[in-house]
Amino acid sequence: MRKKLINSDTMRPHSQEEWLDLEEIAGVEVTSEDPNFPIEAALAAGEGSGWRAAEKGTQIIRIVLDNPRTLHWIRLEFSETEIERTQEFTLRWSNEAAGSFREIVRQQWNFSPQAQPAKSKIIRSS
Repeated sequence: MRKKLINSDTMRPHSQEEWLDLEEIAGVEVTSEDPNFPIEAALAAGEGSGWRAAEKGTQIIRIVLDNPRTLHWIRLEFSETEIERTQEFTLRWSNEAAGSFREIVRQQWNFSPQAQPAKSKIIRSS
């Protein structure tokens, strides 16, 4: 077995140029959206205000690429600074527009902002 110590920064793209421009190559569908926190604010390059649902309950954000492509990195970031709650997300993919979905990852965690603002990041390679 060979082992090599690496810097965690080598595993992630360093600049915005390395991320896909979703405005140019994809459409997005959402089940609910707070007008003050639109999905575009979460998907645009750089720092945005993020997305929030207008309604409680299960939410779906579906990113539909115009043309199939291989993805090597998917970055998700969740932040809650106001209320204590449990969060769960599931990431799925399909190789067909009307095809069935295959689960890639599922995660659940608790936010407790009064104790310490919580943030959870998932970076998953394909």
